Amino acid sequence: MVVGAFPIAKLLYLGVRQMSKPVANRIKAGARRSEFFKNYICLPPAQLYHWIEMRTKMRIMGFRGATIKPLNEESAAELGAELLGEAIIFLVGGGCMVLEYSRQAANSRRKEDEQNATITSLQTQIAELTLTTETLDAQLREVNRLLLSFPLPSEK
Repeated sequence: MVVGAFPIAKLLYLGVRQMSKPVANRIKAGARRSEFFKNYICLPPAQLYHWIEMRTKMRIMGFRGATIKPLNEESAAELGAELLGEAIIFLVGGGCMVLEYSRQAANSRRKEDEQNATITSLQTQIAELTLTTETLDAQLREVNRLLLSFPLPSEK
């Protein structure tokens, strides 16, 4: 049985990504309950998001100088919690992508190193065989020279 046949890393990544949604929902619920979390973590990004969104829409419709009213606290807390949840899911997904990329790069480097080691070994063997061939060629020339140095038997 092949050890690497089961993609355990991909299964773990999928599990982490699936678990990020309930964790994000739990964090969102906690953000709605906690005053500190709501006031300092959820509300500022929600108000900024609302301001950017409304300003963009106003400019598209042609209203240049219109002032944008901030969201009420309840809507801002809800939007901030949603943004936080989406950011968590996005970060977990991005983290999984980075880990998968680094794993693939490590596998690629390992395979390349193995190929380089094989090529180096083959080049060494070729050099040894070349040397052996040259040695045998020199010995064959010496044997031929010795054979030619013997007198030919004369015929009677």
